[in-house]
Amino acid sequence: MSRPLTVTIPHTLGRAAARKRVEEGIAQLRNSYAGQFTSLEENWNGDRFDCRLSVFKQTISGSVDIGDDAVTVSILLPIFLSMLADKVTTLIQQRGQGLLEHKG
Repeated sequence: MSRPLTVTIPHTLGRAAARKRVEEGIAQLRNSYAGQFTSLEENWNGDRFDCRLSVFKQTISGSVDIGDDAVTVSILLPIFLSMLADKVTTLIQQRGQGLLEHKG
């Protein structure tokens, strides 16, 4: 059984600016960790990003929904990786807040 986790990160950027920052953050992650994935599928549909990747012979799927005042990240971790759920949640919150903070 998989373990779902959802993290909502509020922002004051507006939808377009938040999406741009999320796109840049995803590109950085892809460049930094691409060698560790055995497969990676990703797709934008409007303001929703869906992805599916395989790492350690485990498949992880997730989505990022960009809203006017919040970004919601949802990830489905397989049982083998579910022991890392709390660490993953904390990491998403920290990185997401840093990515979406208003830099005036």
